[in-house]
This record gives sequence, structure tokens and C-alpha cells, in this order.
Amino acid sequence: MGDFVQSTNVKTAVRKLANPIADVDVFNTIVQAVITGNPFGCVAYMSGGTNHGPVEKSREAYTARILYEDTNAKVVGTVSDRFTTLAGFNAGITALETNAALATAHGGAANRDADHENYSVALKCHDPNGELYFVTISRSQVSLTSFSDDAIRTKVESWADSVPALA
Repeated sequence: MGDFVQSTNVKTAVRKLANPIADVDVFNTIVQAVITGNPFGCVAYMSGGTNHGPVEKSREAYTARILYEDTNAKVVGTVSDRFTTLAGFNAGITALETNAALATAHGGAANRDADHENYSVALKCHDPNGELYFVTISRSQVSLTSFSDDAIRTKVESWADSVPALA
């Protein structure tokens, strides 16, 4: 039997944020700025007969949290719901907040708990050197995965340094 021989050195780097990203609107602005502004200098490519943009969303998740409070502002119930798009998240929050049957079942009024919501988007990036890597932005950290060239980390780190919400 032959041995496995390492052929690449794939790395991961993580930046923990000093403060969570303020809200979903700030979060979305950061994500869209990466997709449209392409601060990493990524390039379009073709794979499996499909054209891909330089930076694309590969996965996204948004978790809404609703508290149900009685007339004394005591929490009597909670609901967390996960959505795969920002549009679904926003529609879901409205549906949860206005669902009278849920409020009645919990015995309290629905109130959004935005401070405890979570968001995450993984962006697939194609470097000019041919590497595909991922930048995952969440409310509390930015992760860079599946890269080998340290110049990629330098580009992502420089970009993150330029975004105040990612300090």
C-alpha cells in the first residue's frame, strides 16, 4: 500500500470581532460591498461548464429571535427561527411578530430580540493565482478558509482593517 503524501498546505485564519456587528443591515452592507467591490481582486472563472463571478455567496444563514413577554415584561417564551436568505429572514421576523396564535400560545406579546440574532455568509472567492478560498463573515468573527498563499490572507486582513465594524 502506498502512503498519502501531502500535496497542499491549506490554511485557516480567524478574526474575532471586538464587538458584534450592530445589526443585519450593517452586516448586509459589508457582504454586498465585498461582492460588488471585490476588494480582494478576485477573478471570474469557469467550472463544470458554468461561469462564476469573482466573489459569490456559497452559503448564508440568518437566525431570528423573538421573545414573548407578559404584561410585567417577564419573558414567558422564545422562538428562534433560521432562514437561508436575508429576504426570508425579514419576512420571517414580520410573520413571527404578527402571529397572534403564537403570542397566545406563549401567553405574551412578541418582541424582537435583535441583540441575540445571528447572521453568517460564506463567500467563495477565486484568486488570480487559481486558488478558490472562502471568507465567512458572521456577526462575531471573520474566517478565511481553504487558502494556501499567504498573500490572500494579507489581502483579506487589509480589507478587514479598513472596515470599522470588523475591528
